[in-house]
Amino acid sequence: MSNLRILSAIVGIIGLYFSLRFYRGPKWKRSNFIFFGLFSFLLIIISLYPDLLNSFAGILSLQRESYGRLLFLLIFSTILLWFGLLYLKIKTDKQNYQLDLLVRALGKESVRGKLKEKTADKEIAVIIPAFNEAENLKGLLKKIPKEIKGKKVGVLVIDDGSSDETSQVVQEMGHLVVKNKVNRGQGAASRLGYDIILSNKNIKVGATMDADNQHLPEEIERLVTPILEDKYDLVIGSRNLGEKEKYNPLRDVGLSFFSKIISFLSGFKLTDCASGFKAFNVEKMRSLHLREDQFQAAEVIIEAAKKGLRIGEVPITIVKRKHGKSKKGRDLSYALSFAKTILKTWWR
Repeated sequence: MSNLRILSAIVGIIGLYFSLRFYRGPKWKRSNFIFFGLFSFLLIIISLYPDLLNSFAGILSLQRESYGRLLFLLIFSTILLWFGLLYLKIKTDKQNYQLDLLVRALGKESVRGKLKEKTADKEIAVIIPAFNEAENLKGLLKKIPKEIKGKKVGVLVIDDGSSDETSQVVQEMGHLVVKNKVNRGQGAASRLGYDIILSNKNIKVGATMDADNQHLPEEIERLVTPILEDKYDLVIGSRNLGEKEKYNPLRDVGLSFFSKIISFLSGFKLTDCASGFKAFNVEKMRSLHLREDQFQAAEVIIEAAKKGLRIGEVPITIVKRKHGKSKKGRDLSYALSFAKTILKTWWR
C-alpha cells in the first residue's frame, strides 16, 4: 500500500471518528452525519480498494485516459463539493430565517403598547419602509389622507436602520414608527410592517408605499378601493398604466421584460412587477410566506399567485425624488438580483 493510500485511510478513519463523536446527543442531525460520515467512509474504502475507481471511471469512459483514476476523483470531488455548498446554503438560509423571525418579534414587541393607541380605530394601514428619508417624510406624511371611503387611515413607518432623523420626524408628526437597529432591506422592513398590522384585527386593508416621495398619497384611495369592494386581494400600482416623470430607457426595458416573465409565472397580466405602491387584503396576506430582504414587490406577486389571491393593477403616477439619492443599485446588478428573487420565489 502506497504512502498516499495509507494517509488517505488515516484521514478517513479520523473523519469518521469525529463524525461519530461530534454528531451525537443534542447535536445529532442525520443529514450532517450522512454527509461527513459518508465522505470519510468512502475515503477509507477507496484507500483500501483503489481498483473500485477503475469501475467508476469506466462508466465515464475515463479508464482509457492517462490518469483516468485521478480524473474521476477530481470529478467526484467537485460534485461532492457542490453538494456541500448547497448544504451550507440551505443551513445558512434556515439560520437567516430564524434571525428574521427574532428581529420581527422584537420589533412587534417594541410597539405593542403604542399599537393599540395609534390604530384602535383604524381600518386601513399604510406601511412605509424608510432608510434615511427624514426630509422626504416631512412632506409625504402630511399628505396621507386621514380617511378613505369613511374608514380611518393609520400610518406605520419602518425605520430600517437610518442614521438620520427618520424616526424623530415620524414621531413628531404623530405616527407610529418601529426601528430596525441595522439596515436589512425593503423586503425585511415590509415583513415587519405586515406582522404588526396582522396583529391588529380591526385593520382590514393594508397598503405599502415608498418613503422617497415619488408616490402620490392621494392615489392610495385608488389602490385600496378594489380591495374594499372585494374585487381583488392584491392591487399593484402600475406606472406603466399611469404616468412617470423620470424616464430611464434601459430600466424600462428591463421592467417590461421581467413583468412579462412574472405575468407568465403568476397567470395574471401585469405591467409593473417592481412597484412598491400596492394595497392588499390583510386577512389574505396571512397565507403568504415571504423571505426576500430585497425586491419584495416581485416576491409578493409570485407568492400571492401561488396562494390563489386575486391580483389586479391600477394606474399610478411616479414623480421625481425631491431629496436624497435612490437606494437602488446599478442597472445590471439590479437586474441580476431581481432575476434571482423571481427564480427563488417561484422555485420554493
